[in-house]
Amino acid sequence: MKEEIFKLIKLQAIDSEIAGFDKAISKHQAIVADREQALEEKKEAIATHRSKIELLNQKQRETKIEHDDAGARVKDRQNKMMQVQTSREHQALLKEIEENKKILKDSEERMLQFIEQIEQLEQDVKNLENLCEGEKKLLAEEEANVEKEIQRIEQSKKSVVNQREAEAKELDGPYLKRYKMLIAKRDGLAVVPINGPVCQGCFMSLPPQQVNEVMKAEKLNLCPTCQRILYYPQPEEEVVDEA
Repeated sequence: MKEEIFKLIKLQAIDSEIAGFDKAISKHQAIVADREQALEEKKEAIATHRSKIELLNQKQRETKIEHDDAGARVKDRQNKMMQVQTSREHQALLKEIEENKKILKDSEERMLQFIEQIEQLEQDVKNLENLCEGEKKLLAEEEANVEKEIQRIEQSKKSVVNQREAEAKELDGPYLKRYKMLIAKRDGLAVVPINGPVCQGCFMSLPPQQVNEVMKAEKLNLCPTCQRILYYPQPEEEVVDEA
């Protein structure tokens, strides 16, 4: 049984190493994904700004029509002032002229605001486009570096995977089956040491009798809480003496 437990410990160490390779690959891939996301966000911001610019241009055109119409009405009413004969008609025309002059003033102010907003947005778009170009270059460099690094990691992983396959063949079927089940259910950690009376998988205390059984290693011991396979780590000096 001690030999089987030793094989399980060794297999767990290999699987943990493989998981480390996978984690490193995911980390590098995440770096590329973050750069891609940053670039996409800038592109979306540019599209949003351009939509705003188009909307402001439309409003500016509509306001220009409103401004021109008001100007035309002012001229028309001023011409009519020369032809009116009553004070009442005169006052009505004056009122219309003043109202349209107010429209002229308001529309001019709005058009100026639109122009300022458009200029600011166009400058923002230009800045974002420059940033996008920089992001594209960084992304291309990052992708090249990450691809090389992943290839290196995959090469190292390949030899470890081959070693794992050989080690797995050395385990009896029932033990390997239980191990695989625990690996899947316990986040890749099926075999754990005890530290005193504590399981190092779930950090729950074990009964004293079970601690003794784990230390003897005469049978397969499972944590009553997390069901992981338990083992007692040999002190370094014992390992040296045995060597």
